[in-house]
Amino acid sequence: MSEIYDIGYRHYDGPRLGRSHTTLALGVHSLRGVFGLGRPARSKIMPFSLAAIMMMPVVVAIAVMSLTQQRILDYSGYAVVMQAVVAIFLASQAPTVVAPDLRHRVLPLYLSRPVTITEYVGAKVAAMTVALFLLLAVPLTVMFLGDLLVDMPGPTPTGEYLGALVSAAVLALLLSTVGLALAALTPRRGLGVASVITVYLLSTGAAPMFYAALYEAGYRSVGAWGWLINPFWLIDALQVWLFGSVAHVPDGLYPSGPAPLLIVPALIAAAVAVLSARYRKAASQ
Repeated sequence: MSEIYDIGYRHYDGPRLGRSHTTLALGVHSLRGVFGLGRPARSKIMPFSLAAIMMMPVVVAIAVMSLTQQRILDYSGYAVVMQAVVAIFLASQAPTVVAPDLRHRVLPLYLSRPVTITEYVGAKVAAMTVALFLLLAVPLTVMFLGDLLVDMPGPTPTGEYLGALVSAAVLALLLSTVGLALAALTPRRGLGVASVITVYLLSTGAAPMFYAALYEAGYRSVGAWGWLINPFWLIDALQVWLFGSVAHVPDGLYPSGPAPLLIVPALIAAAVAVLSARYRKAASQ
């Protein structure tokens, strides 16, 4: 004999926001995690300390502008000058975006809802890109506002500032895709940090060595390609070609032509493909 029990379940009659809202919520959650929001206080120390370090040269530059009426920083070269700080931020925070889900094997739970691998990866990349863009764009904006308040002689460098913002956005996207792809290769956060910082150090060391070796051999124009090994100099070469800004490498020499415009999308596409393949493999386990 069977019995029917009323256990209080009811149909949901509220709003159904759809997959786009799910993806947005995942992206916001990941972005908050980058800055340690909603997490213990120790999780906020690294990102906010690095953000404060990024602001220090700007404060000094504004003080010098007000006293001497001279600029000691240019907008287009700020990311190159501060690349070590940006790289440490990426290495320390990229694993927090991808490692927990891989370590705790909750990806099948995410995908049990109408969220695809593409949307999941897109949310993670968007969160890291926004975080890096804020890290770069806020100091540039403060420096521009300081330039307006000090009222430096000559035309306002609005074009240079806007070009630097565009370059910062492209750099943030490139670093995010590559950094997340490297960090996602292991579920352990420490190994993810090590992998990202190792690749950065290798690219930073290899670029000048490659250039110097070919320069000494008499192949100066060929050696200029060596600077493109480093993502920061790669984006610097891109903005030189697009906006005519000053090159921030010794001798001011980058390869002529639109090579950076072809290399950057190729690297982003390759990194996204690696990241997607990693998550597809994790989802199938």
